[in-house]
Amino acid sequence: MPELLEAIILGIVQGLTEFLPVSSSGHLEIGNYIFGTERSADEDLLFIVTLHAATALSTIFVFRKDIIEIVKGIFQPTWNKSKQFSIAIIISMVPAAIVGLFFDEFIAQFFNQNLLFIGLMLLVTAALLLFADRAKDTHRSVGFTDAIIVGLAQAVATLPGISRSGATIATSVILGIDRAKAARFSFLMVVPLIFGKMAKDILDGTFTNTTQTLPIIAGFFAALITGYFACTWMISLVKKSKLSYFCWYCFIVGLIAIGYWTFR
Repeated sequence: MPELLEAIILGIVQGLTEFLPVSSSGHLEIGNYIFGTERSADEDLLFIVTLHAATALSTIFVFRKDIIEIVKGIFQPTWNKSKQFSIAIIISMVPAAIVGLFFDEFIAQFFNQNLLFIGLMLLVTAALLLFADRAKDTHRSVGFTDAIIVGLAQAVATLPGISRSGATIATSVILGIDRAKAARFSFLMVVPLIFGKMAKDILDGTFTNTTQTLPIIAGFFAALITGYFACTWMISLVKKSKLSYFCWYCFIVGLIAIGYWTFR
């Protein structure tokens, strides 16, 4: 398949699956496996980070008013909900930041189109979503202890097949946090990490050489546009307690991946 079309398809996959709780990294790995993608390690990393940057920008656009209020709250001298929420976001970033700084090479070993591992992790995601969909007592706001626990879930979700949004939203809902607030927190907590990851890779010189400029740009805009619609749709679904739909999707795709790996 031509690289440009492949990049657009993978961009659409990233845009949808970053916000829908079905694991964007797992689907990108499955997509690379199906297409037989053969990029260099640096080009593959650049492509993946670029797609994540696109969905981060989608998040910023959807939650632009919330972000403005959060920034204003940080600089207000008095204690307020915006400042509390901002501190909770910072706390939630710590576990994933530690994983990114000290275990990056270890995590990278799982991104080798291993369908068995991806399938198993999709089953884990399915179980999380099933438990969350059955949670009834969800009315609280995000506290600092909650932020640590949800942050740990986000750190685990660096593994392909574990949905980041699924793990963080499901964990929040299981903890009793209001569904709409859980979705908002989940989508906003990842934005600083994505841009921090980009900054780290730029400083490390990871993005100095690439021969795939046009496919990367095409993938970026595909992820940006689909990410915007997926983000708004996901917020609506979480409010309506429809996570079970994605539970069964992850379960079926996980079994297919395991079955294909077993009998190929």
